[in-house]
Order: sequence, then C-alpha cells, then structure tokens
Amino acid sequence: MYVDWEYYKIFYYVAKYQNFTKAARVLGNNQPNITHSMNRLESQLNCVLFIRSNRGVTLTPEGELLYSRIASAAVQIQDAEEELSASATLEHGAISISATETALNIYLAEKLRAFHTDYPGIRLRISNHSTPQALQAVKNGEVDFAIITTPAEVESGLKMVELKPFYEVLVGGRTFTALASQNLSLKELNNYPLISLSDESMTRAFYRQFFLDHGAVLKPDTEAATTDQMLTLVKSELGIAFLPQSMAQDALARGEIVQLHLQEIIPQRSICLVYDHHRPLNTAARKFQQMLTKAAPKTPGTQITAGPFPAN
Repeated sequence: MYVDWEYYKIFYYVAKYQNFTKAARVLGNNQPNITHSMNRLESQLNCVLFIRSNRGVTLTPEGELLYSRIASAAVQIQDAEEELSASATLEHGAISISATETALNIYLAEKLRAFHTDYPGIRLRISNHSTPQALQAVKNGEVDFAIITTPAEVESGLKMVELKPFYEVLVGGRTFTALASQNLSLKELNNYPLISLSDESMTRAFYRQFFLDHGAVLKPDTEAATTDQMLTLVKSELGIAFLPQSMAQDALARGEIVQLHLQEIIPQRSICLVYDHHRPLNTAARKFQQMLTKAAPKTPGTQITAGPFPAN
C-alpha cells in the first residue's frame, strides 16, 4: 500500500492538536485542504481515524494506534532536522583527524585552537598515528582526513595537498657547544651519539635516505618515540638530533641547546593534508579542511605526490 507521507505528517498535527484549524495554522495550510487530506488518508487506510465534532476531533482506536507510531517517528524526524540545522550552522558536529606527532606539534595544534575558538560546539577527535597508520586510517574511512609529514606513499584514490613546508636543524646539548663553530659532514656524525625516531617512522626513512645520498650511514645510538622525547633527550646531553626548527627555536633562544652546522643541506619537508576525495565530508570537517587549504601555500604543485621513500 502506498500512502503519501505528507498525509501522515498532517495526521500527526491534527491528532496532536485535536483540531483541523489549529493543525492547518501550524502547517501553514488551510482547513479545507487539511480536511481533504485526512479524508484521503482514511480512504487509503480503509478505516476511520477521527470522530469529528464542533469542538474538534478525537481519535478512534485505530487513530490512537496510528498516532502512537507516527508520534514517535515525528519526534525523531524533528530531532534529526534540528541536528542537521545545527550541523549546517556549525553549532554542533564532529571532526575526526589522524595526525602524526610532528604535524600536530608544529602545525595542527595551532589550527585546531583557532577553529575551536570560532566553533566551540564542534567535537574534535584526534588520533596520534605514524604516517603509514594515518594513511591507512583515511583509506579505511576511520577518520575524515589525516595531517602528516613527508615523505609519504599515497595510494590511488587518496589526495595529498601540501599545507606548510618546514625545515629541520641539527641540535645538541650544551656539551656540544664547541662543535657549533664547525661545519660537520654527515660521515662525521658517526663520531657522536645520535638520537633518532624509531626505525618504523617515516622520519627515520627520510634521514636514512639522506645519509645514503651523501655516502654516509645513519647509525642512531638512541631511539625515541616522539620528537618531544628527542628534544628532552638532547637537553639531557644524551646526544645530537635532527628536530623541526620551530620545535627547537625556543630551547635554542634560551641557550638550553645549541645548533650544529652541516656541510650538506637538509632537504625541506612538508606538512600535508591527505583525504579520500571519493568520500564526502560532514559540514564541520569540510569547513575545517577549507580553513587548512585556504592557508596553504598558493604556489603551483601544492597537490603533491609521494616521495621516493618506502612506507615502512
């Protein structure tokens, strides 16, 4: 049986107010149209739903049964409409982001703070992943998008857009102050204790390749889980390390660590946005993504492809 859903909506309001005229006013309609629609509904359902009188209407047992079902659906529909309206105006909503620890520290945290200030009703769920894990989370649909650092291998179907370039510097504790006046080669770094991220990280892969390109071998003495840990270990005089310049600058300014100089130039890296362009985003996620890309470099080639490094 096909019944126009609009009839059920009208029935709900007539039953709620027990009056055709009041229902018509709420629906922005007129009483004759409402009466005609209810006559059609009763005809299609082959039962009487209302007992009409000069004072309004009352429901028959069949009408009571129908109203008990329709009322529940109507409330849920109204709730959904309110939620969608709130989402569209960014009063409510949620964003799920996978981020590498470096990307979170030197880029994403600041952007999230600005977005949360403008849209405090949006819930944020941030997952801390390695670059390969973050890319897999996007591919699996577990997050709206990922913010990662290069190098990265991006599969077909995913898009990667550069958001911000960044540079890294070689630093050591104050016990390495004498080295700060020298120009060291990568091969010479084997003479000093080196702190690095784990072998599974893309940062480790990046520096492994960087060393190999200059005829040197990367041999870390200490492995850390995060760049924050690396900075702490450098301050503790456990060795030297490559750190994002923006993470090291405060400690350098305070004299807690010193910058060491290389003969070789450390290649630029990038913070990138990765998303599945086949999967639509909700309003909140789309707004945040637009904010990120609007602030991205406006130079040719900001949509970049994978580097020559393996996804460990």
